[in-house]
Amino acid sequence: MSRSFAIVTDSASDLPEEYFGEHNIDCVPLGFILDGVTYGGESGAQMDVKSFYEKLRGGAKPTTFQVPPEQASKHIEAHLEKGEDVLVLAFSSGLSGTANSFFLAAHELSEKYKERKIFVVDSLCASLGEGLFVDYVVRKADEGATIEETKLYAENLKQHICHYFTVDDLFHLKRGGRVSATTAVIGSMLKIKPVLYVDHEGHLIPIGKAMGRKKSISALVDHMKELQIMEKDEPIFISHGDCEEDVEYLKGLLRENFGERRIVVNCIGSVIGTHSGPGTLAVFFRGKHR
Repeated sequence: MSRSFAIVTDSASDLPEEYFGEHNIDCVPLGFILDGVTYGGESGAQMDVKSFYEKLRGGAKPTTFQVPPEQASKHIEAHLEKGEDVLVLAFSSGLSGTANSFFLAAHELSEKYKERKIFVVDSLCASLGEGLFVDYVVRKADEGATIEETKLYAENLKQHICHYFTVDDLFHLKRGGRVSATTAVIGSMLKIKPVLYVDHEGHLIPIGKAMGRKKSISALVDHMKELQIMEKDEPIFISHGDCEEDVEYLKGLLRENFGERRIVVNCIGSVIGTHSGPGTLAVFFRGKHR
């Protein structure tokens, strides 16, 4: 590794915990509140993801919180104090105020540490889409790119990280204002499964619907066939809301269409999962455009 600066990201990237240690990345945690108890963040209680999804299936309605500016500042300053420049890769501003917290912190700290470079990139990505974005950028940095070169690469890359997903239960999207109550009721009765993507501004956008689960999963692959521009050594990332059988079905379709390649799978974390719900299945890849 020949990286010459620190990389900071956040837990909305849904990367496996060991990834951050293996790649020397500082991960700032978001969190949620359930039944008056704070989980995650810098000092909250912990809940494993399986238990979290069990609670969601049982009707729990947690609320989430972003990275506040003071927390963002603490993480960035820890690297500045060591004489390191800092590149921040932040959760989509279209879904959270976390990126803005990083921008505010960077602006304030740049006055105090005038000799240091602090860059913040709003990834416009979420879940393992942000994770895939981080993975590409880390590999670029580890090739020996300067912080300026890596920032430019990241800004050019982010509109090519495609996010396509389907959900099992429309009512979680209704809570977040993504579909109407009528759509949720009728869709659930008819077993309609929506297909959504994350657009160029980092927002969740419904783009279609399928009758039944397997057809909705096939629709993800159809969008990928249309848009992907991956080389053979480029990875595909999958995140899911505790639905491992569906992951295996999706992986089979991906291998049929794109051959053997690196596929990274991880659960959607509690913060994103609060809004997407159990049974969400998402695929992320490099494409022509969002």
